[in-house]
Amino acid sequence: MLVSLHEILNDAKKGRYAVGFFNAVNVEQARAVINTAEEMRSPVIVGTAEILLPVTSLDVVAEYLIPMARKAGVPVCVHFDHGLSFERCIQAVRLGFTSVMYDCSTDTFEGNIKKVAEMVRICHSAGITVEGELGHVGDNEGSGILKNPSDYFTDPAAAKDYVKRTGVDALAVAVGNAHGEYKQPPKLDFERITTISEHTGIPLVLHGGSGLSDYDFQSAIRRGICKINIFTDIDRAGREGFEKGLAAGAQSLSALIPYTIEAMSTVVRNKIELFGSVDKA
Repeated sequence: MLVSLHEILNDAKKGRYAVGFFNAVNVEQARAVINTAEEMRSPVIVGTAEILLPVTSLDVVAEYLIPMARKAGVPVCVHFDHGLSFERCIQAVRLGFTSVMYDCSTDTFEGNIKKVAEMVRICHSAGITVEGELGHVGDNEGSGILKNPSDYFTDPAAAKDYVKRTGVDALAVAVGNAHGEYKQPPKLDFERITTISEHTGIPLVLHGGSGLSDYDFQSAIRRGICKINIFTDIDRAGREGFEKGLAAGAQSLSALIPYTIEAMSTVVRNKIELFGSVDKA
C-alpha cells in the first residue's frame, strides 16, 4: 500500500526500530526491495535521488514505482531523495511521490529554513511529508569530499530551532556519516544523535548507510535514527549478481535478471533484519 513517510517513521520511532530507504533506478531494483519487504512483512521506503536522474528520469521512476507500491501488501513510501531544486521536488509531488527531501543543507541556516518551510507548507497541504537536512553529509569521493567533516556536523540546538520553524517530518543529520563507499571506517558521533533526538522529538535520518558496521546501525537506531539510506550496497550487489549469472553461463539479459534480483534481495533482507523492521508491517 502506498503511504507517506510520516506514517512509516512515526511507528518506527515509537517502536525503536528503523526502516530502510533503497534507491531503485530500474524495475529489477524495485522488485528486489518491495518483494523482499513483503516477504519479511516490513514497511519500506523506495525511490530515487536527484543525482540519479541522469540514469532514470523522475517520470519513468514514477511510472513503475508508484503502481508497485499501491499493489504491495506492506506499507511502501515512494520518496524523492536529495531534491536540490524547488522545481524537481514539485515535479515529484505532481508525479505522485508521497515524500520529498528538499536538500538545502549547503545554503545558509536562514536560507535553508525559508526554502524548506515553504516546501513543507505546500506538501503538507497535499498530505505529503518532507525531510530536511541540517549540517551537511558529504561524499566519500568526488566534489562532495569535506576536508573537516566535523565542521559540518548537525548542531543540536540549531536542529531544535530548524524543526520548529520548518515543520519538517524527518531530519537528516550529519554525525560522521558520508555518501558512497567509505575509504576508512567511519566514526559516528552517537551522543550527538541522542542529543538531536531529544531536542527535536522527530524521526532522524542517517544518510550514507552503505558500509557502516552492524554496531553503528544498532547504536544509531537506539539513539533515534528511524530511516537509513542504502544504495551503494544494493547497487554493488546487482553488479555481483550479474557477474555470477555470467559465470554460471547465462547467455542473455533476461537470463541474468534473476541473478541480479536475488543478489540485491539478499542485501535488502539483511538490512531489514538489522534495522529491526521485520513483522512491523
